[in-house]
Amino acid sequence: MTPASSTPVPAPGPAPTPVAGGPVAGSPVAGGPVAGRPVAGSRSERVRRAILDAAFDLIAERGYGKVTIEAIAAAAGTGKPTIYRRWTSRGEIALAAISDRVGDVLAFPDTGDVTADLTAQMTRVADLLDGDVGAVFRCVIAEAQADPAVSAGLRAAVIEPHTRACQQRLERAVAARQLRDDVPARLMVEMIYAPLYYRFLLHTDPIGPGLVREGVVRALDGLRPSRPPVPAPAPVAAPAPAPATN
Repeated sequence: MTPASSTPVPAPGPAPTPVAGGPVAGSPVAGGPVAGRPVAGSRSERVRRAILDAAFDLIAERGYGKVTIEAIAAAAGTGKPTIYRRWTSRGEIALAAISDRVGDVLAFPDTGDVTADLTAQMTRVADLLDGDVGAVFRCVIAEAQADPAVSAGLRAAVIEPHTRACQQRLERAVAARQLRDDVPARLMVEMIYAPLYYRFLLHTDPIGPGLVREGVVRALDGLRPSRPPVPAPAPVAAPAPAPATN
């Protein structure tokens, strides 16, 4: 937060629109001006890149709790004021670094086969979560529990854009009658991704391709359109008894 000033504040422009796979332009996560990120190749963009790379590498190497703004500034070759002009906390910097590295890697394909598309996308998610991105992401999720700004940034930059993209893919599958239409698409997203994030956050079992394939198949099996019950066959009448003979 910055102190109040007597300088007139211009009227706010339209709210920035989240983009699937990337941060909201002008948000603390984006780390750039309201019009968007700094121009590629500019000094401002080089400074931004140095800060995000330094923060990501330090957190992945040392752990979130052992990384300070001073350490990030030193590793990036810049000063603390330069960092605080863009972000207000380590959590926001870490979130920006994750969002920057993920980019469009997690976009949803649409081949017409919803099982294959979700398996391909979730395999990329699992690969990211199983590496340095996952290690830093856990730190951001933990920080978000106590920092409302980080929590809001996490939803705006990562959770909501990817949730909406998955919802749209599932809604197309519903329209194609590949999936049932009586379950909200957002609930489908949570049902499909829950096992992956359960393992990721609680370390119950490894994350791997086997989990993704089986998880997607079993979740979608329960979301297939219901088939009408097959009527039971009519009972066969017992043959009439033979007439008695004397």
